[in-house]
Amino acid sequence: MSSAEAAPVEPPPSRAGRNLPVAIAVGVGLGALIIVSLAFYKYLFAVLVTAAILIAVWELYNAFLHNDIKLARSPLFLVAFVGPTLAYLYGVEAHMVVFGTFVVVALAWRIRRGTDGFVKDATGSLFVAFYLPFMVGFVMLMLRETDGVARIVAFIAITVCNDVGGYFAGVMFGKHPIAPQISPKKSWEGFAGSLILSIAVAIPLFAIAFGAPWWQAVIFGAIMPITATAGDFIESAIKRDLDVKDMSNIIPGHGGLMDRLDSLIPNAFVSWALLGLFLG
Repeated sequence: MSSAEAAPVEPPPSRAGRNLPVAIAVGVGLGALIIVSLAFYKYLFAVLVTAAILIAVWELYNAFLHNDIKLARSPLFLVAFVGPTLAYLYGVEAHMVVFGTFVVVALAWRIRRGTDGFVKDATGSLFVAFYLPFMVGFVMLMLRETDGVARIVAFIAITVCNDVGGYFAGVMFGKHPIAPQISPKKSWEGFAGSLILSIAVAIPLFAIAFGAPWWQAVIFGAIMPITATAGDFIESAIKRDLDVKDMSNIIPGHGGLMDRLDSLIPNAFVSWALLGLFLG
């Protein structure tokens, strides 16, 4: 075959390291599903959150297993399913009781296989449980409030603003990496873009959704990019330590579900805490 007849070469990924058209299409589709579930039937959103946690736990379970870390599989998937559900139905007390119980059950579960590798396996199980079902459970605690849908919208909208502002500012102006040894594409310029867009959107959003003063919106819009960026670095550190590029390929253009939850995980708790402090 001549060079003129050669098969077309796929376009290289963008500076942000993604197949951007596919990533945008998938992101829009997922966003539409979330919006529809919140607008018409919030219990469907609760189902989506639970499904996301189960998939993310599966991804981490496989990544840990690849590194010879054997998690307490059955207790872990059980708490990923039951924990958020009970948090939504019965509140923060149930949330704490479920995970306190999980600690005891997971440690006892691992003892059955003897003491060799006990600390490594048990620590991995506790880490995954608290990093995913426990932290994401705060989404359910927000959803159960009387203005729960508005709180979820604020949580997701500002986290998305962090990603969008950081992406475009980083691509256009990024020159000074924050922590190149962990995530070389994360720049101070991108972080500034995250801050600016998050605060700019938070001010009218808080006024419309909650009737809240501007200063609460500024605090919320300023703190969320900080914790979202921390979540990005945590995810990068996990993947580097486990020697994986993407947690899976379940989402075209994005990689694994865990690769999309990185900034949402810490922001779930921060949103719950700040909105609870501001709104009660």
